[in-house]
This record gives sequence, structure tokens and C-alpha cells, in this order.
Amino acid sequence: MTLRRVKDNEYVEEHGGDYEDFEPGMVIRHWPGRTISEADNTWLTLLTMNQHPLHFDRHYGAGAEYGKVLVNSGITLCLVGGMTVQALSARAVANLGWDKVRLKSPVFVGDTLYATSRILGKRLSRSRPGQGIVTVETTGTKSTGETVIVFERSFMVRCREGAAPPEGRHPGEGAPSPAEDRPDAPR
Repeated sequence: MTLRRVKDNEYVEEHGGDYEDFEPGMVIRHWPGRTISEADNTWLTLLTMNQHPLHFDRHYGAGAEYGKVLVNSGITLCLVGGMTVQALSARAVANLGWDKVRLKSPVFVGDTLYATSRILGKRLSRSRPGQGIVTVETTGTKSTGETVIVFERSFMVRCREGAAPPEGRHPGEGAPSPAEDRPDAPR
């Protein structure tokens, strides 16, 4: 969280950043962590229609490789990714994609996860003046220090110079669609 002074003894809480706030090599330790409950795992597993009993059947889990219920890996990705929003993309125009998602270790009910991100790169948009693309690598770890997930994510943010939306457009309207602004497009 950043506080920006707006008047004498009055501040605005800011989240996320503009293009200029990110520099390759920066490391951000996200806070707070999150302990995964049985309800988190069961509800999201069933909500997403993942019907593998390893995620919600204790008896089945007891006879499986880890001897207990395993947290759905989609929850791990969503939770660790969500932990990064406040610092990285709370003011983003759009998420552009997730790449190289690697599940390193299992997660179980009761594990507490934390996230750390490293800015890999940034560039100005070729098709959207006043906006830029930031790419980060995020690592999710248990409270024990064990890495559970690593992934890359790219998102589009406004530049401070181009923060005002084009005439007739509302802020956040019109997610980027041109192929040249996708993270995997040839450069």
C-alpha cells in the first residue's frame, strides 16, 4: 500500500502502479499470506466442477499418494495470483496472460501460502498509446519456505503521461485485443 498526500494531513490509499513504477529486477514480497481452509478447497473444487475425489473425499485421499486430501491446483494459482493484485495490477487495464505455470509441490488444507514477484520486463504498447505491458514472475511458497507454484503473468497498465482515457471512453473500457500486444507476440 502506498499513501499519496492530497491535502494537509489527508492521504489517499493507492494500490497497483503505473508503467513508470515498475523496473525489471524489482522484487515485491506480497502481504498478507493466506491459510487454505477445507471450505476453500471443497467449495472452489465443486464450483469449478472438478470432480476428482482427491480434492474433497477424505477417505479416498487417505488411500492416495499423499495420504490426505490435496488442494486443487486451480485454487493455488488463483490464490497466489490474487495476492499480487494489490501491489502489481490493482490499476491494470487488463490481464494479458499467464505463462509457464509450474506446480512444484503439493498444497494441503491448513497450509499458509505467500507470494513474491519479480519484474521480468516492461515495454510500451505498440497499439495503445499511453499504456505499457509489464511481465512478472510470481513464486508461491508455503510458510515453511517450500515453493509450490511459479508462473509468469503479463498485464497492461497506464502510463502516467497517458493516464487520461481517450475522449468518449470510460476508464478501463476496451481491453487490448490487437495481437501485437499479446506477451507471446513476435517483437
